[in-house]
Amino acid sequence: MTQLITPQLVTLDQNLGDSPADVIRVLAGKVAASGRASEVEGLFADAFAREQKTATGVPGGIAIPHCRSAAVTEPALAMARLSHKVDFGAKDGPADLIFFIAAPDGADQEHLKLLSKLARSLIKKDFTAALRAASSPEEIVELVDGAIGDAPSTSEAGNGGRGVAGHREAGTTPVAGEAASTSAPKRIVAVTACPTGIAHTYMAADSLVAAAKEMGVDLQVETQGSSGAKPLDPAVIAAADAVIFAVDVDVRGKERFAGKPVINAPVKRGIDEPTKMVEEALAAAVDPHARRVPHFGAEEQAERAEEEKGEHIGQKLKRALLTGVSYMIPFVAGGGLLIALGFLLGGYDITEVADKVVLENNFGNLPEGGLTIYLGAVLFKIGALSMSFLVPALAGYIAYAIADRPGIAPGFVAGAVSGFMGAGFLGGIVGGLLAGYMAHLIGTWQVPRWLRGLMPVVIIPLLASIFASGLMFLVLGGPIAGLTVALNTWLTGMSGASAVVLGIILGLMMCFDLGGPVNKVAYAFAVAGLSAGSADNQAPWMIMGTVMAAGMVPPLAMALATALDKKVFTLNERENGKAAWLLGASFISEGAIPFAAADPLRVIPASMLGGALTGALCMATGVTSQAPHGGFFVFFAIGNLAMFVIAIVAGMIVSALAVIALKRWAVRKPVEAEPVPVTASV
Repeated sequence: MTQLITPQLVTLDQNLGDSPADVIRVLAGKVAASGRASEVEGLFADAFAREQKTATGVPGGIAIPHCRSAAVTEPALAMARLSHKVDFGAKDGPADLIFFIAAPDGADQEHLKLLSKLARSLIKKDFTAALRAASSPEEIVELVDGAIGDAPSTSEAGNGGRGVAGHREAGTTPVAGEAASTSAPKRIVAVTACPTGIAHTYMAADSLVAAAKEMGVDLQVETQGSSGAKPLDPAVIAAADAVIFAVDVDVRGKERFAGKPVINAPVKRGIDEPTKMVEEALAAAVDPHARRVPHFGAEEQAERAEEEKGEHIGQKLKRALLTGVSYMIPFVAGGGLLIALGFLLGGYDITEVADKVVLENNFGNLPEGGLTIYLGAVLFKIGALSMSFLVPALAGYIAYAIADRPGIAPGFVAGAVSGFMGAGFLGGIVGGLLAGYMAHLIGTWQVPRWLRGLMPVVIIPLLASIFASGLMFLVLGGPIAGLTVALNTWLTGMSGASAVVLGIILGLMMCFDLGGPVNKVAYAFAVAGLSAGSADNQAPWMIMGTVMAAGMVPPLAMALATALDKKVFTLNERENGKAAWLLGASFISEGAIPFAAADPLRVIPASMLGGALTGALCMATGVTSQAPHGGFFVFFAIGNLAMFVIAIVAGMIVSALAVIALKRWAVRKPVEAEPVPVTASV
């Protein structure tokens, strides 16, 4: 086996420049000086072009620039340990260990396989520690040879990168590729995907295609990576003899391959053993007992068919709305708590002076009122800015749920327009849906190849933004803003019995599906109005306090019930009950889901009963919350804290007793068996 790295190719503790280009140029010069490349500039150009496509930095202070180049005459691995780190695009910062892989133009499999083996070794802390501690180039060479010593040799690479898989001893069973050679050409489809979707997804795809091409097999790959996925043509899937899933995550749209023989393996196997995977797929194609992609059941198939006909548009809308709310919550949770802290330090009047205090003062020039007022203003302003993303984030991620990444920008813009026009939460929903569906529609257009690269980053955001935001400005924004103002005015004016009714409704909604769409609608409604609260208008804060308190009831009630009557709960439910104490105290309604999933007809009605009581008590007694999340842990943001606690405890007790009673007495009566006739024996 030709040695891929030699001491001449190792550079230790030197400053090779400030950019990846500087480092790659020096290492390309090392490769050329070793006689393994015909020219420096050609090798550098190929390597830097590859670097510009996808950054090669990986976590741990490591980078692996690599390329296939006509300038390379013999595979080489150059290594540098830098005294001055250089940023190669890794999330955790610049790199000091650089490995440059230079492979001949035709050695696809070899340089991909080498990259995979080297990457696996570089994630081992003891290996990287040894590289950083090595005192000489010879020691580096020994360490690297030990890590990649079982990589394919140049002779094996000449066998199409198949290594030992490309050879067969006499008397052994022919490989599938050979068995298939006498029949019609085989067709295979594949999906590659890894958790990050940056490197291995595409490396595995290239490797599988190269291996299949050498075997005379027609293989088409769908890469479900970070830049999105272009689905395979249904006709191509239908004509395929087998499927390869080289994935570390779930395959999106797996039902499209239902009934096809399948080879399923981690994405790295698609890099390491592509020939074997293709051979296994060919063998599965003629094996009636091979594993196959499972079919959906009849109900699921019918539902999907109805969805495609547009009969289940409500399901798609629900999924989009839940996605938008889920992504919106982090913006408002932190923002709401910061606003509450700002009020705690600076008082309610901080809203009138926060901008001026933040811009005109600092620690060396404190405003009137001192450090407390200054910090209160800073916290309030950070929170207010965070809360200002509420509607744009809601709209942006509704659009994302419909159109994937191309929908985010037009969705955010439509949400910002909605906020500007005063259309608020409702406008954000409408704007997000318009942006998402328009982005999805534009994404289906058939455009020339030269224009495809501009579609997701220029064309789709531009046209979808014009459409959705234009409609909001010209047609929809005004009426929705009027509706929002009327709704807020009605809620603000609620008092007495009408406020109690609202509390009951919100309590029922929060406990109906425990984090599902009805729960999320009530929560989003409360959060959307939170920033409108003030000392003179506490109605939005009352709604938030009611929603939070009612949402805490189900998990706390289930925890109490498991403690009061263990006999009516399973061992697993009793264990879940212990965890539900903390989940409920933190306002995580989902803590009651294990109980509801096991016994929905008893748990959900009992939870709703207690939630309605809690909601009514909160609204009747003026409980408020300036924080959108946190439960008991944001006690400083709760107004009328004593009644907040009393209302929750009351609802918790009622729900706990109700669920115990239902489990004890609301049981299905056993069906009486018919008497069996007795016959005399002879």
